[in-house]
Amino acid sequence: MRRFVRSTVMATAVVLAVAVPGTSAHAESKEGTDSSLAVPACVTYSAGWRYTFVINDCSAAHTVKVVYGDGTDVPCQEVSPGAWFTFPGYGTAGNTVEGVVLCDSAGSA
Repeated sequence: MRRFVRSTVMATAVVLAVAVPGTSAHAESKEGTDSSLAVPACVTYSAGWRYTFVINDCSAAHTVKVVYGDGTDVPCQEVSPGAWFTFPGYGTAGNTVEGVVLCDSAGSA
């Protein structure tokens, strides 16, 4: 029994050692390439496989877009105060919604 526990602990340690550096490298590369501005706390989103809803509970309009894990680029959209806008979801092919960013005035649609 001790041998089984020891080998299980060693296998788990190896898997974690391999997985953790890969995850942190991905996070660092995203931060390094993304020059967009962070949205205020009053702008939230709800991601689903079909739609991603961006809700603006701020007192001012914000021009935003959703950032996807696979690099899918969507146009910026202005979301009025108290309103919401529907962006595409993450789909069924393993894509992810990484978050919502503000668009600069030159890049807004």
